Amino acid sequence: MASVEDATAFSTVTLQSRRALYVGGIADPVTETTLRAAFLPFGPIKSVDMPRDYAKGTHRGFGFVEFESADDAEEAIFNMDGAEIMGKSITVNLAQPNQHKLGSSKPVWSTDEWFKEQAGNDEEKAAQKEAAMADEQTLKEKTPVSGS
Repeated sequence: MASVEDATAFSTVTLQSRRALYVGGIADPVTETTLRAAFLPFGPIKSVDMPRDYAKGTHRGFGFVEFESADDAEEAIFNMDGAEIMGKSITVNLAQPNQHKLGSSKPVWSTDEWFKEQAGNDEEKAAQKEAAMADEQTLKEKTPVSGS
């Protein structure tokens, strides 16, 4: 049974093999079958994948086509980049592994403002707790206790 690590390693190797293409700008009516048919003239296709937007029930406007041969993939890039499928121009280039840009996603505690906010919240909570305890003490002192 293949593990998640094996699948991740496999997909990274596939993306770096120069056989997998990114196809962007795909029109809404295009299906995986349509995409496969458009790229089939350039050589045998190993797989076609179009990520879905499940909230809308459609594809997300891009897809991946993996060829059996890197030469076929290069030929497809040369011929299909800027081509039109169902009235919309597509972009075709080599697929890249998911890349995180440095500095694009900072942790919330990377700035002093977050610490100040949290410290302020703790001080406010402590002050509220003290006020509540003082009110409770005042009520106990002023409320007559009925004798037993």
